Amino acid sequence: MFKITITILMLLVLGGCASNPPKNTNNLCAIFTEKKSWYKQARKASKRWGTSIPVMMAFAHQESGFRANARPPRKKILWILPGPRPASAFGFSQAIDSTWKAYQKSSGRRRADRNDFGDAMDFIGWYNDQSQNINNISKTDAYNLYLAYHEGHGGFRKRSFKRKQWLKNVAEKVSSRSDLYARQLQNCERNLNRGFLRGLLSQR
Repeated sequence: MFKITITILMLLVLGGCASNPPKNTNNLCAIFTEKKSWYKQARKASKRWGTSIPVMMAFAHQESGFRANARPPRKKILWILPGPRPASAFGFSQAIDSTWKAYQKSSGRRRADRNDFGDAMDFIGWYNDQSQNINNISKTDAYNLYLAYHEGHGGFRKRSFKRKQWLKNVAEKVSSRSDLYARQLQNCERNLNRGFLRGLLSQR
């Protein structure tokens, strides 16, 4: 019984460490160096859906700060008491319940979890693929991809963001971060791919 309790505690501690965000979220190379499996997972989603790794990572940075269990802050009742959350958004990608279920059905990944990094990357790639198909947004256009991500495909088509200057400012930030991440990735992707290939060879 004592050994089982110790094992459970160790798993909880390790699980908590694994879900911590990277120490330096402003440097993509530092992120992938610290989180060894993230490059492989982001690369897989990028190849499947055609959205670049820097774009997907910039989305995750904006949406959750790379926090696995991120949720929107609760509204306050009488400025003091915690009230309901404004949306069902959850996880790395901050996908809401209905959109996540649509992704699971469309992609065939019914066991995908929003607090799993690889699943979140696949979701962002899938959503951007939808944005291209529905609204003809280029997968390299981080600015408009993010507006569609935030407003939904119908909202983007109706230009619901037109009078939301704050949202357009956020989309600019996401686009700038995507460009920054792309420049950084150029300096380390060769080494990351070598590590990826070594991992594949070691499994044989």
